[in-house]
Amino acid sequence: MALKRNEVVVVCGASAGIGRAAAVAFARRGAKVALLARGRVGLAAARAEVEAAGGQAWVQALDVANAEQVEAAAARIEVELGEIDIWVNNAMLTVFSPVAQMTADEYRRVTEVTYLGMVHGTCAALRHMRPRNRGTIVQVGSALAYRAIALQSAYCAAKFACRGFTDALRVELMQEKSRIHLTMVHLSAFNTPQFEWARTRMECQPQPVPPIFQPEIAARGIVWAAYHRRREVCVGFPAVKAIYGNKLVPRFADWVLSRQGYDSQQSEQPLAVGRPDNLFSAVEQDMGSHGRFDQQARDFSWQLWLTMHRRLLTLGLFIVLAIMLLIGIGLLG
Repeated sequence: MALKRNEVVVVCGASAGIGRAAAVAFARRGAKVALLARGRVGLAAARAEVEAAGGQAWVQALDVANAEQVEAAAARIEVELGEIDIWVNNAMLTVFSPVAQMTADEYRRVTEVTYLGMVHGTCAALRHMRPRNRGTIVQVGSALAYRAIALQSAYCAAKFACRGFTDALRVELMQEKSRIHLTMVHLSAFNTPQFEWARTRMECQPQPVPPIFQPEIAARGIVWAAYHRRREVCVGFPAVKAIYGNKLVPRFADWVLSRQGYDSQQSEQPLAVGRPDNLFSAVEQDMGSHGRFDQQARDFSWQLWLTMHRRLLTLGLFIVLAIMLLIGIGLLG
């Protein structure tokens, strides 16, 4: 579906990683993009990238854990940019640590940003979309919203909560016969700066569980989901495998992760001395969209391509079956 020029898109967590890649992807289609995040340096760089891509950028430094800040930003966007058409909830935090070493404050902070930040963004968007009875809200989820793994208990729990909230809200919107579209995009492992600044108690640098994809693929899935009325969209076959594998054989998934879950989340590089983390305050650096895994990351996903072209594939399959049927009854060949 084509994007209208000057459409207003809000991206939470837009200063780096997938949020930044998504903001640029919308900008390339002519959107006005509101960039929300904590880091001012990253936001300034994201603004420049959005404008270079042909979009109009609007920037606000805020903490999505603060509902009042999110509400105020939404009100200003409506006045200064125009009516909000799409709202993308992407802001997240994680801590790589065994449960036994986690603190209450760490659990609270990850929950406030990853879960409550999504709730605050969704509620702010709905307050403006409901009177118009239109708009799209995209929740950036994860395979870990269905299949939890060791060392990221706070993040997994928050993503499970995001899915529960979204499912409940979806039913309410259906009951209201609302034309607001709510969708959730579940991601595989991506090459983002998350692994450079997330708090960790591991001996070596954290890494995404291979196979790793480039953030532009996630951005492509987010943009596509914003214009196609799908309940959920997976990006990357590993997400599909994790979600449906857990539904079918959860005990086997437990067994596999108990043997591979630790090593697969650690590289061989030791942690840098004085490494900063972004749990309680922003890391004021321009981290960009990509992490340090460009050499390993894939820049194409067959699974996403098949998802985005399933109607064409269905039509092609129907034509092939029709031809085979005609041949079978002797009308062709």
